[in-house]
Amino acid sequence: MGDLLARDAIRLDERAGSRDEAIRRCGAVLVEVGAVGPAYVEAMLDRERGVSTYIGEGVAIPHGTLHSKETVLRDALAVLRFPDGVDWDGQDVRVCVAIAAAGDGHLDILAQLAEILMDPDQAARLRDATEPAHVLDLLVMERS
Repeated sequence: MGDLLARDAIRLDERAGSRDEAIRRCGAVLVEVGAVGPAYVEAMLDRERGVSTYIGEGVAIPHGTLHSKETVLRDALAVLRFPDGVDWDGQDVRVCVAIAAAGDGHLDILAQLAEILMDPDQAARLRDATEPAHVLDLLVMERS
């Protein structure tokens, strides 16, 4: 995941009043780091309206639809932490791992993320991270 997650795509003190606002913030970060075009953000919202991206342990993985791949400029991740939580259709989300993937690269990302979330201690470390280095250590270094 090291080549997909840049330090400037990690935001650990975000606020959002709703699931959709959190997804917009995730999409905005992907746009800011040059991973996607602005249309990708709406595709992320479309995906969420169809199928929830909440995966458990306070984590959601917002991403675009199959038809939005043409708006992906490069595969990338963004990690946004919402310390106050976001109501995600009745679930309390504290971390969003936003995914931009033009191909099937996101499948490896999902597998690695699932491995982290299966360990309650690692999942807690991700939810409680306060420094980008902590996120990078957890998602990149320990996965190498």
